[in-house]
Amino acid sequence: MTVVVSVVVLSRLDGGMEPVSALRSRFLYGVPWGTLVSMAIVIGVYLFIQGGISDRYEPTVIPFRAWSYFDPGAVLISGFAHANYGHLRGNMIGTLALAPLAEYAFGHYATTKSDAAGVFGRPASTAIGDVRSWLWTDPRARAFLVFPAGVVAVGILTGIFSLGPAIGFSGVVYAFAGFALVYYPIATIVALSARGVLSGLYNAFSTPVQISTAQPGYNTPWFAGIAVQGHAIGLFFGVACALALLWYRSDTPPSASRLWIGALLYGISQSLWAIYWYRGGEEYVLYRAIGLALVFVLATVIAAAATAPDRPLLPARAVTAPNTIRESIASATGRQAAALVVVVAIALLVGPTIPVSLTTADDAALPGDPIEIDGYEITYGEDVPDGLVGVVDVEAFGETTQVNTSGVIVRNTDKHVWTTATTAGRLGFEGRSTVRVGGIGWQETVVATREGWVATNGGTTYRITLSHDNTTRTAYRADPVTAEPIVAGSRLSIVTEAAEFVVVATPARTAVNETETNETSEMNVTNESNERNHSVTPTERIDSDEAIRTAIPAAGENTSLGNFTIHNVEGRLFVEHERTDTIVRIADKERYGEDRRVR
Repeated sequence: MTVVVSVVVLSRLDGGMEPVSALRSRFLYGVPWGTLVSMAIVIGVYLFIQGGISDRYEPTVIPFRAWSYFDPGAVLISGFAHANYGHLRGNMIGTLALAPLAEYAFGHYATTKSDAAGVFGRPASTAIGDVRSWLWTDPRARAFLVFPAGVVAVGILTGIFSLGPAIGFSGVVYAFAGFALVYYPIATIVALSARGVLSGLYNAFSTPVQISTAQPGYNTPWFAGIAVQGHAIGLFFGVACALALLWYRSDTPPSASRLWIGALLYGISQSLWAIYWYRGGEEYVLYRAIGLALVFVLATVIAAAATAPDRPLLPARAVTAPNTIRESIASATGRQAAALVVVVAIALLVGPTIPVSLTTADDAALPGDPIEIDGYEITYGEDVPDGLVGVVDVEAFGETTQVNTSGVIVRNTDKHVWTTATTAGRLGFEGRSTVRVGGIGWQETVVATREGWVATNGGTTYRITLSHDNTTRTAYRADPVTAEPIVAGSRLSIVTEAAEFVVVATPARTAVNETETNETSEMNVTNESNERNHSVTPTERIDSDEAIRTAIPAAGENTSLGNFTIHNVEGRLFVEHERTDTIVRIADKERYGEDRRVR
């Protein structure tokens, strides 16, 4: 109600129906129908192709990324699919803020003589010519067909030429911004603020009151999830389309300074400078200085291209009808030079995509015992080579595309998919991960779970299990770890086995223990620095003939281990020596997510 009252008061203060009249002069019934149709297409893909209608927050994502040109279906749809509901919502709010501005510049009505003639020129009196004329001059066709068709075309192009396994409509959102910048640079910056207003309104209506508490989180670098190259391509596609329309209709562009300021502010505020490289694992390199310099170049190119004059750059050498390449160059107009610069910029952005997208999934054996689901293989591995095999291995600035990775791995050789669906670090923090595979009309879920124990000053051992269709299998077991304290001449290790965790006690043969009396050594609780004359790996120690073992008891219970009693006190593991009543804490159950706050 407050929003409605505010808008009514503003309309009274600002002259009543004047804003509505301006909208009706460019839009059919004053509504940006093309924007709404485009949004409906994207939302339809999310709901009915990705399965969002059955689970709004967990759609099927992996098969709809642009993995490889060898899977053209995924490439074509990737520009309209989304990774999750928040991703979709953000792009739809961005579309609602920026697309009407681009659609307003295009208009539903043919406003100039050249515009009325149509983009194909004035057609002949044929059936095809009549259709062309109708498409370009009828406001209903321009609103419901032509503008949405352009949006779909740009979405397909961004899917084809975005670097890596991209997904999302954001490339098209940037194209809307690029188109709008050429016509209304300052209004485009205002639209960015309007996007914040729309987002705030959505949150206010969906969650009027929100209660939040401090909690731990697992965060990758903020820029790691940004498809900067795909955004830049979308922006340049939008700029190119706007320049073509501007020159075709002989519209008057804004001043160069307004264009430069608008493009610069947009590029910086939208982090187009965040150029980075993925090193593998969870390590990234950000080239901030180079990226910022390129944003200034971007602003200059847009300003120069939009304001370039349609006259020869070298009038003294220009000829009316050039017949040679030299004469053509000498007679080139500012507008032609601007078009060339834009095309070269797009080519530089598109060029690296082609060899990277000519990839396929390595068919070498995967680690562990993968779960197989209709062509998909899901397993877990650590420090394994990334299995996307490219035609060309790219190396630049000391970085390479040949990297190792750790985590939950998904492969589908038919769809040329090989990806780390959940990194080892994230799974180690959250303890549980859901991986969804599938296709149009079907979806299957695999749950990866991590369970482990942290030895006192001795590292962590853990087990990764994968669950699907009411069956669970162990996918990975970490190496044993040994607690630092030596209790009564024994070292205590934690061993991960297929179905349980085991405590193993082994004699600690050290120079210190050999010189002490038996009674003193039994009561000795020392640290690993004293074990200096005998270096044995945990695996060698627990496999020795002198090792004794027992399964870790359930919480609140205890079990015997030779002269020791093992106590599990709410996930804290203590060892008690029966003869000396020595009690030492040797391990803690690994905690995940919010439980990390509770110790």
